[in-house]
Amino acid sequence: MKTFLALLIWCCTANLIQAQAPLPSWNDTAAKKAIVAFVEKVTTEGAPTFVPVPERIAVFDNDGTLWAEQPLYFQAFFVFDRIKALAPEHPEWQTKEPFASILKGDHKGIAAAGEKGMAAALAATHSGMTTEEFSKAVTDWITTAKHPKTGKLYTEMVYQPMLEVLAYLKSKGFKTFIVSGGGIEFMRPWTERVYGIPPEQVVGSSGKLKYELRDGIPVLVKLPEIELVDDKEGKPVGIQSHIGRRPLMAFGNSDGDLQMLQWTAAGPGNRFALLVHHTDAEREYAYDRTSHIGKLDKALDEAAAKGWTVVSMKDDWAPIFPTQK
Repeated sequence: MKTFLALLIWCCTANLIQAQAPLPSWNDTAAKKAIVAFVEKVTTEGAPTFVPVPERIAVFDNDGTLWAEQPLYFQAFFVFDRIKALAPEHPEWQTKEPFASILKGDHKGIAAAGEKGMAAALAATHSGMTTEEFSKAVTDWITTAKHPKTGKLYTEMVYQPMLEVLAYLKSKGFKTFIVSGGGIEFMRPWTERVYGIPPEQVVGSSGKLKYELRDGIPVLVKLPEIELVDDKEGKPVGIQSHIGRRPLMAFGNSDGDLQMLQWTAAGPGNRFALLVHHTDAEREYAYDRTSHIGKLDKALDEAAAKGWTVVSMKDDWAPIFPTQK
């Protein structure tokens, strides 16, 4: 009888431990072990590697790290849809680039317009509105807009394993921030609902704002002028400006995240840097060194040289998206 009770207790304990095991959508590979080992190292009280809660800062790129970014950054699709919605008010767009190519769905024409063309499209669709008006436009769009390949809502194109990392870190006293090249006002309306990250913990590219009185009501108006490009060298600048602490952990997926990972890893004591490598052409996309979106080249080399953790989506993740088996 005692043996049976002991076995029953052991089984219940084992099941409880298994149910509480972190990162269930991760395969039991080196990447998962590295994350868990680091977190345990810096959160174990009494250990020489212990880090106080206020210093437990983790930063995450968004596009390609928390959700998909192919075949284009999702904010680009928002811009295209906004131009189509606003086109009746702008007949000149029928012949003016990049608007004409966007309205015709001419991807080559859009690409030919380059950064200057995209800047014009961003200015036309993001400026002149109040922050509340823009937030509503984003919320309305992201509630219904769907990915052109999968037919899923963009908010369903998030990575289940990374959602688990966010939850795991939060349970261990970490404060998680998004540090993305995407627009800060584009991300803030939905990140808390999708990631559990509130708007004040979002750092992104931003345009200048202007205080105005409209019909006697104070508003903030978006201007067609850039305040911060939160990409590459801009990411450490954005972190210092918005957060004021060097992160303990940093997660990215491209060369645009390299400086953020370098800045994090260069801090004193134990630091953690991770790259998500898109290696699964069947379930998502496979791309790295030659991709026009999310290029991963220099950062991949540095990860190998510095011993950073590199996640293979194909090998390290069981499901990729929440609805996958």
